[in-house]
Amino acid sequence: MLPQFLDSVVQLVVKTATDLPPDVRAAMKVAMSREEAGTQSAQALTIIAQNIDQAAEGEGAICQDTGMPTFEIKTPVGANQISMKKQIREAVAEATRRGKLRPNSVDSLTGENSGNNLGPGTPIMHFEQWENDDEIEVKLVLKGGGCENMNSQYSLPVELPHLGRADRSIEGVRKCILHAVWHAQGKGCAPGAIGVCIGGDRTSGYVQAKEQLFRTLDDVNPDPRLAQLEASIMGEVNKLGIGTMGFGGHVSLIGCKVGALNRLPASFFVSVAYDCWAYRRLGVVLDAQTGAIKRWLYRDPSTPVAAMADQAGVVRTGREIALRTPLTEEQVRALKVGDIVLLSGRAYTGRDAVHHHLMSHEPPVDLRGGVIYHCGPVVAKQGDGWKVTAAGPTTSIREEPYQADIIKRYGVRAVIGKGGMAGKTLAGLKESGAVYLNAVGGAAQFYARCITAVDGVSLMEFGTPEAMWHLTLEDFPAIVTMDAHGNSLHTDVEKASAAELAGLGV
Repeated sequence: MLPQFLDSVVQLVVKTATDLPPDVRAAMKVAMSREEAGTQSAQALTIIAQNIDQAAEGEGAICQDTGMPTFEIKTPVGANQISMKKQIREAVAEATRRGKLRPNSVDSLTGENSGNNLGPGTPIMHFEQWENDDEIEVKLVLKGGGCENMNSQYSLPVELPHLGRADRSIEGVRKCILHAVWHAQGKGCAPGAIGVCIGGDRTSGYVQAKEQLFRTLDDVNPDPRLAQLEASIMGEVNKLGIGTMGFGGHVSLIGCKVGALNRLPASFFVSVAYDCWAYRRLGVVLDAQTGAIKRWLYRDPSTPVAAMADQAGVVRTGREIALRTPLTEEQVRALKVGDIVLLSGRAYTGRDAVHHHLMSHEPPVDLRGGVIYHCGPVVAKQGDGWKVTAAGPTTSIREEPYQADIIKRYGVRAVIGKGGMAGKTLAGLKESGAVYLNAVGGAAQFYARCITAVDGVSLMEFGTPEAMWHLTLEDFPAIVTMDAHGNSLHTDVEKASAAELAGLGV
């Protein structure tokens, strides 16, 4: 038994969830410098920068989706891995109890949330022995569901939209990577980073792709062929014009890391693990006798962390449109794509379980003129009530089968989310007189500060991320990206970036 192992892992989990490593901060600083002031991507990056600072200062979750904890552990020969597994589970449960991790482990058959992030398959732990007798290495990546849904796997040869045939070659691999980034658009919280595996089988390919995310963004691949491929991708992919959150812009990707595994002659897989800008990855080296932290990986605690945002932070332009709920159809139809809204008043969270429920049950609240926020917040008990500690938007496209029907049936006037929605919802917005407001994905601390009260909660049986929380908002900023006139910024950016993608395929 290692007396300090549990505490060390708790520290690792908390720091990973709340403080981005220096290489990611540096990449995001570069992204900020490349977008013109006043553009939608620049505005979103300013919010992101402020959120990164707020999360580190307050030790709050950078993003409310604290993801699937994935540990890579190297131990000396003879180390008690059974004991370590037990303590890692205890550490994850403890971090969840402290509100540093959102309860994310859900029974796949019943939908029941375990409440402590423990259950079959969670957390994920990969153990490996090494010849170092004095030290244990523990690395952790927290990768949220929104970017996890943007993972891709290709079986070559394959015909790719806008790129043509991808053959079993480095050129074919390049096309697959470009397509994966284009396909993600803003749904995976761009600008993102990708880990790629060439080869393997379907299972090992995805594992190796995710392992590439443990590399630093500024390293150089030791294989010159893969180093050249990584450099080629980074030189081309930001020409697509996807930009931050899919708003359009010059930076769509902050890193590309590629590995390769041998494969069967009949199979040629290219596996892509997409990660968001909230690229949460840290590690520690522990004393093998005590479990105490000897040193941190990816960061130097003795080096002060420079602020991401300037002192002004998010500055209003005077062009923002202030709205208070309940909203009228006249107010909503006056909005157009590109407008920045400052929303105040009551809003209700609703994710997958709530939307499915509302298709066959009356809502527990009056939604006429109301706002549905696609959000699964991190909440903490405060006396007899609740406090939201992290509350950024979740990916909206999952609600596409339901959203138009719910808007029409219950008189909803606005939906807040990220990544945009598709044709059925766009038509529903136009028919019913409603809008889609895109908030900045991952900015969980920034938006938590726009929530002044939790006035109640409904459908708590779905678990805290999926319950319907009754929130009071104050000057909650979001961009109209789908209006009540049939216009969609997401469609426009997707079409424009598809044209750029086609140019890269030749």
